[in-house]
Amino acid sequence: MLKIWRLLLLSSAPLVVIASPIANGEPKATAPNTQSEPDPLAQIDLCHAYRQPLWQPLPNLVANTIDIQADDVELQGTQSAEFNGNVDINTSKMTLRAESALIDKQKGLLHASGPLEYQDKFTKVYSVGLFADLNKNAIQLLGANYQLSDQMGHGGAEKLSVNANGIFLENSSFTTCPGEQPFWLIEADDINLSAKEGWGETESTVLRILDVPVVYIPYFTFPIDDRRKSGLLTPTISPSSKYGLEIAAPIYWNLAPNYDATITPRYMSNQGLQLIGEVRYLTPVHEGLMAFEYLGNDKSEPTLDDRYLMHFRQQSDLDANWRANLDVTNISDDNYLTDLESAYATTTDTQLQRTALLSYLGDNWRANIKLQNFEILGDHTESYAAIPQLAFSRKLTVVDGFYWDLSGEVSHFQNSEKVIDSASRIHLEPKVAYRIEDHAWSFLTETSVLHTYYQQDGDLTGTPFDESVSRTLPKFRLYGKLNFERDTNLFVEDGIQTLEPQLQYLYTPRRDQSNIGLYDTARLQDDFFGLFRDRRFTSVDRVAEANQFTLGATTRVFNTRNDEVFNFSFGQIFYLNDKVKPSEQNLFSEIDDTNYNALLAAETMWHWHRRWYLGAGVQYDTDGQNVVQSHVTLDYKGDNNQLVQLNHRYVRDVSGYTIDQVGMFASLPINESWQLIGSYHRDFEAKRSIESFVGVQYESCCFAIQITGRRQIETDLNSSIGQDDAIFNSSIGFNFVLKGLGSTARSDVQNLLKRGIFAYRRPYFLNN
Repeated sequence: MLKIWRLLLLSSAPLVVIASPIANGEPKATAPNTQSEPDPLAQIDLCHAYRQPLWQPLPNLVANTIDIQADDVELQGTQSAEFNGNVDINTSKMTLRAESALIDKQKGLLHASGPLEYQDKFTKVYSVGLFADLNKNAIQLLGANYQLSDQMGHGGAEKLSVNANGIFLENSSFTTCPGEQPFWLIEADDINLSAKEGWGETESTVLRILDVPVVYIPYFTFPIDDRRKSGLLTPTISPSSKYGLEIAAPIYWNLAPNYDATITPRYMSNQGLQLIGEVRYLTPVHEGLMAFEYLGNDKSEPTLDDRYLMHFRQQSDLDANWRANLDVTNISDDNYLTDLESAYATTTDTQLQRTALLSYLGDNWRANIKLQNFEILGDHTESYAAIPQLAFSRKLTVVDGFYWDLSGEVSHFQNSEKVIDSASRIHLEPKVAYRIEDHAWSFLTETSVLHTYYQQDGDLTGTPFDESVSRTLPKFRLYGKLNFERDTNLFVEDGIQTLEPQLQYLYTPRRDQSNIGLYDTARLQDDFFGLFRDRRFTSVDRVAEANQFTLGATTRVFNTRNDEVFNFSFGQIFYLNDKVKPSEQNLFSEIDDTNYNALLAAETMWHWHRRWYLGAGVQYDTDGQNVVQSHVTLDYKGDNNQLVQLNHRYVRDVSGYTIDQVGMFASLPINESWQLIGSYHRDFEAKRSIESFVGVQYESCCFAIQITGRRQIETDLNSSIGQDDAIFNSSIGFNFVLKGLGSTARSDVQNLLKRGIFAYRRPYFLNN
């Protein structure tokens, strides 16, 4: 008859065995509960079916005791006992099933013979024999086949030792591939798997792929979980017409829990050897990154000196009210990004921004102190540097239903290449508003005064600019909106449709501003939402005259879950006299020589299914009867990274060129392991492709491989290239990962679609 034996481990009393027969001769269920709640993330884990569940100790086990079941027991004095037949031993540290076992309580030793099965929180082992020192929690197993808990790591060992720090294997093997014949396997004289540190190290190691020895490594470390570990990351190989054979081999240093570094030698047969370095850090106050890139001798550009990039950015939360941000990028020459590419700026950037910002966020006041400089790339006029710029604003206060607000700035600009080489600007803008908001309607009337003073320095003789300029302008705005609602079956069943007409009147008198320089002013976008702005420019160097009405409306459709499934907006500005039309003000020509006096703008979104999304917009010049801009995007988002996007964009005039382009993105999983990725863009105006990309990815439990091909226009900022003179760069990329040695995470195919000139962007809407 099966008996239960419960032993006190730490008592100095003689060994006492308490036997209690099991009712009806039925065996008591003493196996540890290894079943846990299903992990929802496991559904996207390729290997979840192969993972060993986490071990749990026997429920209700008394502390410092051993629970033993066996068919027979023989006491050997008062300090030891021998158990035989279906031996089942449970402690708070492990579970053991064996044919026989001998326990010496006085010495704290346990011997077991098998075949036996051992399991603890680190591993599950099948072995022929076990020796354990229970006082030191040290266990040795002979002829072991092991499986790491909640991980894919498994293998065999002539001798396996378990202690509090992890597992030590002699004459052993390790792999994370399932099955009896894994894709890859390492064999080593010694393997140390540190569960505490999350990594393994080997000595005298042979890597086998498909049971073929590939490489011998005297010493090697690898991760056994997702914690960071210093070492060589996965190299990438990418031959291309631009770089030739390109090989990048990142080396990672986990210097401390809150900072690390990566050094990447990047060899390009057409250019030479480039070094790329990055340091990241995180403190309770600061989060930052420092990076550098250096190419000593670019064989493709022999006339250039050393080529480099330096990048530094930091975000700081100094206290509850103060924030600081710093973002600086510097390069050796204008064509660095287009020639060599970089993760710290895009190849389409025509300027590099250097900004230092200190912000104060108080209960009533907000202020920013900013130092800003731009490095213009290519043959373009240098912009002004703001050194410094102080902007402030006072939150709205309510007095008798009126809202009072004050904002302003003090700025100093410098540019030695301009006629005005330095200028100071002081701007104050007090505002008073009266606002009514209700469910069915809203109304706003506001009046503000824009007072700006300029002190402009430089050789101004023969120029329209004045040394001192003081400009004061009033601005008046009326805005009203109605909200109508009705039941509808349009696009949905039992839905709700809204109609939101809105009307704005804006008045700003004319002022001669030709005696003021342009320091940080640019034209804003003329889309539907821009029609209802109270300004045309980003800053105050130019204030457009206005005497105009803007009329527009939006209709929306909501389903029974209150999700917005459709909207359509349109609007137009109507000028009350000809002199306030943009073409008559001679303001836009200094910034943008394209003016549209009667611009109609419309936007629409249709989200008729949770997987389908349509977005479109158009800007139409009713005077010239021409489309100014348009865009349309159709997206399908399926399960398991399945997506397809079709898009078209049109711009009538960009620096004398017409943009008329169609594009496509696709990520198509064939099954759980295979996936196709592709994108294609074509310019109808130039009658040629602009960028094309195709890739295939295979991923399994133990390895992943990506093969990609790309062809895109090569940019040269040092020369003016027309549409007919474009040069294309073609490349092939290859990435291979042995999971468990170089990576454990699934590859993100959407990242591949974000690396080109026209990156994939998932549509944004509120009911994502």
